[in-house]
Amino acid sequence: MNDIPSIIPRVGLGTDLHRMVPGRPCRLGGLSFDCPVGPFGHSDGDAILHALTDALLGAAGLPDLGTQFPNDDPQWKDAPSERFVRAASEAIAAEGLAIWSVDCVVHCDRPRIGPRREELRRHLGQVLGLDPSRINIKGKSLEGCAGEHETVSAMVVALLGPSPKLSPEQ
Repeated sequence: MNDIPSIIPRVGLGTDLHRMVPGRPCRLGGLSFDCPVGPFGHSDGDAILHALTDALLGAAGLPDLGTQFPNDDPQWKDAPSERFVRAASEAIAAEGLAIWSVDCVVHCDRPRIGPRREELRRHLGQVLGLDPSRINIKGKSLEGCAGEHETVSAMVVALLGPSPKLSPEQ
């Protein structure tokens, strides 16, 4: 681990933004949504999981999503973003850190996040190995503020702390 004392919590902030386009599957938070538009991106375009990955990596002081999974690398074409989150989780565990909590705000007009909020929390809990009570998700509408192009954006704050699986000597 780096020079920050191991007992001090670490905070990371991740953000992501994608244009919504016709003909793309709509995946957010690892779930499929029935929506006529989906996020444009090299991978699956999942703004929630991209922001989550960056929040986790940032809190651990590790290189960001774009550095570790570049969007010009063919191996990440249409990749499910759960792979990025799992890789980030493994990397922070290797640093002796554990995820304490996650807070997410999603801005989009469609799909509506609120009706599937609890399902999203449960799914993210499974992906992260975290009790869903430590995960919060809020959906906010843009109300036309994005102009003529529809978008989805996510902001995630992740709180990490020392892993209870490691003794203080490690």
